[in-house]
Amino acid sequence: MRSLAHPEKGELQLDAVLSALADPIRRQIVGYLAASPGTHACSAFNLPVTKSTSTHHFRVLREAGLIRQDYQGTAILNSLRTEDLEAQFPGLLQAVLQPTNAAPLSPVVDVHDRH
Repeated sequence: MRSLAHPEKGELQLDAVLSALADPIRRQIVGYLAASPGTHACSAFNLPVTKSTSTHHFRVLREAGLIRQDYQGTAILNSLRTEDLEAQFPGLLQAVLQPTNAAPLSPVVDVHDRH
């Protein structure tokens, strides 16, 4: 049976996790997995990128330790490593996935631009 390499819980590094989460597409993937526990095939994600770019994003998340990927036949199933992440970085996932409560920014007005 084929398998993919994953870092062990104790090997998770904050820099790698935060770097992976810096990309909005990867945060979208993590958000979907957080909202829909269980395993999901890569094809279940409606991402606005090509298949090769999608594959890249999943690989970055796996190598950072955010997701687990396992083969089931020819499909790769993805799951969020919630317990491992919470054990290593308590509250991080919740903080990253929580919608912002900040007020929207007002447009910048150039005081010199008077017509």
